[in-house]
Parts: sequence; structure tokens; C-alpha cells
Amino acid sequence: MSLTAVLKTANSGLVASQVGLRAVSDNIANVNTSGYVRKIVNQQQLVVAGQGMGVDISGVKRVTDQYLQLATLTSASESGRWDAVAQYMDNAQSLFGDPSGDAFFFGRLDDIWSAFAATANDPSSGLLRSQALSSIEDLLNEGGRINTALGDLGRTVDTQISANIDRANDLLDQINKLNADISRARMVSADASGSENIQSQLVDELATLINVQVSSRSTGGLMIRSTEGVMLAGDGAAVLAYSRTDSTKGFITATTSAGSGEGKPITITGGALRGLMDLRDDKLPGISDQLGEFLTRASDAINAAHNAASTVPAQATLNGRNTGLDLPTAISGFTGASTVAIVDAAGQLTRRVDIDFTAGTMSVDGGPAAAFTPANFLANLNTALGATGSATFTNGALSLTAAAGGVAIDEGTSKKAGRAFSHFFGLNDIVRSSGFTNYDTGLSGASAHGFTAGQQLTIRLAQADGKPIRDVIVSVPAGATMNDLVAALNHNATGVGLYGQYALDSAGALKFTGSDPYYANTSIVQDNTARGAGGPSISTLFGLGTVERTGRANRLSVDAAFITDPMKVGLAKLDLSVPVGQPVLSPGDGRGALALAAAGDLVTRFGAAGALGAVNMTVSRYAAEFGGSIGRESAAADTRRSSAQAVKTEAVNRRQSVEGVNLDEELVRLTTYQQAFNASARMIQAANDLFDVLVNIV
Repeated sequence: MSLTAVLKTANSGLVASQVGLRAVSDNIANVNTSGYVRKIVNQQQLVVAGQGMGVDISGVKRVTDQYLQLATLTSASESGRWDAVAQYMDNAQSLFGDPSGDAFFFGRLDDIWSAFAATANDPSSGLLRSQALSSIEDLLNEGGRINTALGDLGRTVDTQISANIDRANDLLDQINKLNADISRARMVSADASGSENIQSQLVDELATLINVQVSSRSTGGLMIRSTEGVMLAGDGAAVLAYSRTDSTKGFITATTSAGSGEGKPITITGGALRGLMDLRDDKLPGISDQLGEFLTRASDAINAAHNAASTVPAQATLNGRNTGLDLPTAISGFTGASTVAIVDAAGQLTRRVDIDFTAGTMSVDGGPAAAFTPANFLANLNTALGATGSATFTNGALSLTAAAGGVAIDEGTSKKAGRAFSHFFGLNDIVRSSGFTNYDTGLSGASAHGFTAGQQLTIRLAQADGKPIRDVIVSVPAGATMNDLVAALNHNATGVGLYGQYALDSAGALKFTGSDPYYANTSIVQDNTARGAGGPSISTLFGLGTVERTGRANRLSVDAAFITDPMKVGLAKLDLSVPVGQPVLSPGDGRGALALAAAGDLVTRFGAAGALGAVNMTVSRYAAEFGGSIGRESAAADTRRSSAQAVKTEAVNRRQSVEGVNLDEELVRLTTYQQAFNASARMIQAANDLFDVLVNIV
């Protein structure tokens, strides 16, 4: 071997040691730098023409573990998701108050029953009546406040989603730009670890926002893809956008750099964005829907008891609520019997009309029964009332008026969709609604749907995560029955039939059930239908869509007539068993008040809402179940957050044990490289001395 070869060999060792020392010093300097990944020098034997010529530096690389990186990103996404859910669910739960405190929302229900129980002991007390009405007002006002706050919370979540989308777009752009820096360094065999460390930190942050798939580029750097493989960064950065309306679920679209400009919906299963979208689209609306269901059924229980009661003296006019139906359709389906009584100021009976819905007959003052049909019910009732009173039906509402004295009703055994005659029409409701809140319409498959043929309803079908499947435009069919309407909704080509089915239950409520494989959900994009002239739309009548259902809690209030005059609260009951000549309504009768006090203990039907499915239970028990479900949801989210954070911490620690700097190891490497450097330097010195000897000999 020539002296030149010796010098070159020694020099290669010197250079290799310098590179190693530089890498070690960089590692030691960044021992406390967050996100820094230690680097090592790859050395290999340098061979020229089959002979060893020293050492070659093939590159400087970061010490990483692909499995641990994936585990860290996955755990970061889960942690980000449940951290967002837990935070806002805790805020939502706090709106209902402390269960152990006096201001607990569901405790106000007991205040109502207690107030009416006190009223039963002294029916003549206007103060006790006012207190009972105030208790109802407190419950409804507090429910409205909570529902408004839930809506505000949803809007805050929307703002947070938009901010996170902006940050995700910024991260994708930076990750993509760093690919170019890394590729250029790789081309000239330069150290790209600095850019790679920064890029790795950006990916880690991105994973807390959305779940992504990460892979390496052949030229250096990373490719970022969505769950279904849409390129988000790599050879150009995609632009994410959040699409939503008040009535539809939100979803994320990605417009790729090579795309046509139209965003492609992508699947988001993790990260803070998934948690926030779950809150905005499911959890918060679910609580609002459940709150509306609770207040609706609690109000129904109060109204049911009050419709079976009467004031003394009886009210001159009983005005019903808008049922959304025409009278023949509303009367169809009633069973059992009910009595309409006209009484004078002293409570004496002046006219009695017994209505047998099952037999389809009316009788006056115990006389012979006359047949009626739903079509001529109003005319027959007016004939039966004669000069003592009248009945009218306008804009879906039934009203009864006494010519002199007042009107009182014995509900008897009458029933339709779980409500008695007066209760179904809301003739003596304490709680009134500014819109529709109870979607048990009482309609059957054979009932006339009442909508004009050709009117259209646009329904959006979406996957559970909000990613849209398709929009369908359903036209009201020429067929006049509910069976025809349901068939049109479920049509495979122009309806939802390929993804699920709408069905009308025994109470006339319309429900959608998704089918395999998507188990889709529906939302209402646009509804141009109307039942009759100026009547409710399909979505309004049946409570279809988020906007319709989540607004219920803000529509309920105590009838202003009772607030103005608490003595209009009915605390007595019509007694038709008394002998002729005796009053059928008596002052001091508190049976109606007792029924109001016990209303919370009567089993009623609750529709599926929020975390609870369709159940039959008392209002008081449902209140307990509702309060418990909110607590369970919040506690479950907090547990998931703790678990996800624990997994993330473990994954980060394990990754850090591989990627992080160990000072002891680095000091060993430092000593090794120093010794190698000294050895190479001594080799050069020896070659130099030998060269000098040879020169002197010559």
C-alpha cells in the first residue's frame, strides 16, 4: 500500500470521526429539546478495486421506530377526540345544576307536584294557585334557558371546529413544504434531520386534530393521507373545509392540489375534530332533543290532569291547540266515551252530551243515541248542544263555548294516541306551545295524509360520522293515505329505501331506521310541503330533523290567561253521578288538584331522544333517568379521556425511550469517536514521519 493510500485511509477515518462527533454533540446539546430525535452516523467500509480504502459515511439518520410512531399518532388522535368531548360534556352537565343543590333542574319537577298537593288542601287560595303556576313557569323557563345555552355551546363548538380546520390546513402546508427541503438534502447526501424533526412535530400536532395515515416518500419526507387514502400532503397540500348547515350534520371535505376544485368528503374517525363534530351533531342536539321530550311529556302530564278537571264556576270557552290536522282526521281513531257538559254559574247541569267514539253515537241528556261520522262530527255536536253552546274548528283547533254558564268535560274512557278527548285537542291546557312538540299525531296508515300531491321534501342521508351518502327529493304522492306517503318516502329510487325505512308507529309517530351496511341517519335539507292551506309541513308535524326537535324546549310556556287570573286553574272535577238538581261542580272540590299533584306518577309514553330510547314510565322516573344519563355521558367521556391520555403517555414514553437522547450512551459514543479521531490523526502523523525518512534517504 502506498503512503498516499495510507493518508487517504486515515483521512477518511478522520472525517468519519468528525461527522460522528458533530452528531453526538448535536444530540447532547438537544437533550432537553422537545420533539428532538437523536441521530446516528451510518458508516460502511470503503472499498476501491477490491481493496479496503478506509471508511465511508453513507448518511446521518434519525433513530425512529415506525410502530411506536404509529402508536403515538393513533393515541394522540384518540386523546384529542375525548379531551374535546369530555370538556364540553362537563359544560353541558353543569347547565342542569348540582344534583345535591336546591337549584338542580330536575328538582323543580317535585316542586310542581308539591305545590298542587298544597293547593288541594285549600282550593280557594289564589296564592297557592299562583305558586303552583310559578313552579311550572320555573321549570319551563329554566328548561328554555338550558336549551338556549346548549345552542350557544353548539355554536362555540362550531367556531372551534373552524379554527381547528384552519390550523390543520396550516400544518398540512408546512409539512408539504418541508418535503422539498428534505428531498434536496437527500439528493446531496446532506443531513436532513433538522427538517425531519420539525416535520415530525407538525405531524404529531396534526394527529391531535384529525386521524391520518403517514408513510415515507421515496425521495425523502412524508405523505399524509386520510382514512380512505385521499392525499392531504406529500406532493402538494390539500385544503380542508368544514361543510354544515343548521339542519344537517357537518362533514370535512378535502380539495387536493391535483383536484378539480370540488372538495371530496373524507372520513374523520379521530382527533379533536371528530370529538367536536360528535358534540355538534349528536351529543349536544341529543341533550336538547331529550330535554324537549322531557318537558313535552311533563307538560302533557300536567295538561292531561287539567283537561280532566274544571274551574268552579266553569269557563265560558275552552280553546284547543292546533293539532295540525283537519277535524275528520283528528276525530278518526278515537275510542271510548267522553261527556261535554254545559253548566250554569251555580254548577247545575243544563245540557249533557255523551259521545261514544267506539259506537260512533251522541246522546243528549241521556236520550236516544244518534249516529255520527268523523265527517259530520262538528255539525252533530252543534246540534246536540243546541241553544246552550256551540263548537267551532279553525286552523286545526277545536273550541267549545257555552251560550250561558260554562263548559266542563268528563274525559271518561276516550283515548287516541294515548290522550283523552279534551287532552288531545288541548281544550283546557295549562301549558301551551308556540309550535309542535308532541309528534304522536294519532294518524294510522289508512288516515289521509292531507298534503298536496307534488309538494317536495329534500332528505339528506349520511353515515354515522356525518359523511353524506346522497340527497333524495321526495314528492308527495297522488295517493291520499299515510300508507301512500310512507311508501313514497321509502321508494328505492326517489326515496330512502336503499338505506333504511320510515315507519308509522301505533301512536302516529313517524320514525326512520337505517339498514345495513351504512345504518344511515337522515336530516331535512328543505321542506316545501304543507298540510292543507297554511298547515304544518311533514317535518314539522312529525318532528323530522334536528332543528325541529331541538327547538321544542323553547316553545313551551304557561297560558297567559292563567297567569293573569290564577282562579282559572281547574281544581274540581265534573261529577255526573249526583242526583238531578244537585250541582255537578262544587266549590272546594280539590280532586282535580290531587290529580295534578299525582300527574308525575302516571306512566306515560316517551319517544326515543338523546341517550334514552322509547320507553313507558312515569315523568318523575324519566327525570331521574334523564339526569342520570347526562351524568353517565359526562363521566364516560371523562373516563375515555383519562384512558386515552394514559395510552398516549405510555406510547410517548416508549417512543421517547427509542428516539430520545441518553447522555450515558452519547458520552460513550463521544469517547469512541474521540479515540477514533486520535487514532486516525496518529496514522497521518506516522505516514508523515515515514515520508520524511524516505525523503531524507533520497
